[in-house]
Amino acid sequence: MKVVASLGSLLLAAALLFGSNGMHSTLLGVRGTIEGFAGAEIALLMTAYFGGFILGCRFVPRFIRQVGHIRVFTALASVASAAAISHALFVESWFWIITRIATGFCFAGLQMIIESWINDRATNENRGQVLSVYRIVDFTSATFFQALLPVFNPESFVPFGVLTILISFALVPVALTRIEAPKVPKSAKLDLKRLWTVSPLAAAGAALIGLSASSYWAMGPIFVSGLGYPAETTGLFVGALIFGGALAQWPLGWVSDKTDRRYVIIGLASLAVVLAFLVPTIAAVSQTTLILAGLMFGAVSVPSFGLTIAHANDHAEPGTSVAVNGGLLLLYGSAATIGPIVASQLMGLFGSNFLYYWIAIIHIALVVFGLLRLRQRAAPETREDYVPVLRTQPGMFELDPRRDPEEDRPDIPQPEDAVAGERV
Repeated sequence: MKVVASLGSLLLAAALLFGSNGMHSTLLGVRGTIEGFAGAEIALLMTAYFGGFILGCRFVPRFIRQVGHIRVFTALASVASAAAISHALFVESWFWIITRIATGFCFAGLQMIIESWINDRATNENRGQVLSVYRIVDFTSATFFQALLPVFNPESFVPFGVLTILISFALVPVALTRIEAPKVPKSAKLDLKRLWTVSPLAAAGAALIGLSASSYWAMGPIFVSGLGYPAETTGLFVGALIFGGALAQWPLGWVSDKTDRRYVIIGLASLAVVLAFLVPTIAAVSQTTLILAGLMFGAVSVPSFGLTIAHANDHAEPGTSVAVNGGLLLLYGSAATIGPIVASQLMGLFGSNFLYYWIAIIHIALVVFGLLRLRQRAAPETREDYVPVLRTQPGMFELDPRRDPEEDRPDIPQPEDAVAGERV
């Protein structure tokens, strides 16, 4: 684990960024609810973030080529820090939407840089270990900072000031690192034709999971508030979602490596349907059952995107994993810009509990589509290993131990039809 020790500064920066970003999203939902923002306005905050995220995936690599990793990281961290504090200075929904676009752009770039840096230091022999440590940092920081949210009064300036400090501190270990700058990351291009050729189920699954995940992350504060709980409870509920997903990643991944992965995807989606219908009832009993509901639903929903990535990699040509995975990521992000808007409209018409009924509908669609594909195609003879995923960032796919080393060679042409066998 010598390489992990050498990456300590980058892992510290990642922990501060992951934790602060997750806390930021939840805080805005809580504060927006307190300020009387309409559900549609709060939904647009998440939509704006993913819009900026997609733009960051597209344009940040170009900036890195022009001025280098550290300068771009410094610039993006400065903008993200300023955006965090500005929410407390000017409490208007239209202004927050603009700053969320900037935040999404910045964090796509910041995490892309860190993950590419970590990938550059890893080798094919230790890549799996490095990714495991990185995922632990991810899960731990995301859960811890969500649980920390109730400590602060969301109506005050303090939590926004804390976010600004955390993002600023994340800049320090990267700016002072002695690790040599990595190769310039590739932008993840969305190629719908290629994704559908590789696996219709993975492509459809990524979009449906993006719809679902963005809905419960964005509208969670309104759901919790609608049940009559204080605003501070939202952080505990969101933290439970993340922690439940973290606990389930490894056992579900192990099961999916031993059987047809489509069975696991369909089974999880089926459980998500059942739990989504039950969550409003369970969560309404007490704060303890609210957290329990979040834990259970996170366990069956959060790992799904990682399973679709693994399923796509089972059928992709060697040397195309970064392109295929990056395309799935952008398909997820594109669908995520729509989910909160639809959810907010439904909640406005039918009540806050309809958030989870909307999520159930999405997972029903995934179950139906999965069953149709299961009847049409057989499972592949060989499969790639499952890799746990919580955060959806482009640089993470270059760290993926399933990645073919040949992908790093610029003289190797990438096949247009990334398919090894039949479509599934």
